[in-house]
Amino acid sequence: MTHQRSYIKRDNAQARAYSPAVITQGGRIVWLAGQTVVADREGRSLAGNFEGQVREIFALIGGTLEQAGGTLASLVTMTVSITDARFGDTFTQLRKEIFGDNFPASALITVAGLARPEMLVEVQGIAVVD
Repeated sequence: MTHQRSYIKRDNAQARAYSPAVITQGGRIVWLAGQTVVADREGRSLAGNFEGQVREIFALIGGTLEQAGGTLASLVTMTVSITDARFGDTFTQLRKEIFGDNFPASALITVAGLARPEMLVEVQGIAVVD
């Protein structure tokens, strides 16, 4: 069976870089653990660097999805936890840059904290790959 995907889009959701729903048929489901980072791949600290953490997290997720036979475009939904609501607009802009026009369904939640104080964001997701 060929893997098919379609996106339900609404203006307000597109402006915030998420889809109200992603419909898939076929493919394999990949359940992704929550990802956080405190350093980049070279070991440089990302403490206090929200944008750096987001970019590194999506690079990790992308690598995991490649191992599973997919790409970041394979994400159909994600749950994002941020430690400061003021990061919401920055996250939206980064998501637009990373995903283009077809966004995963998403929840963006502000939390009191993550596993370590220097962690500012965590992303967990579900993907469908061929």
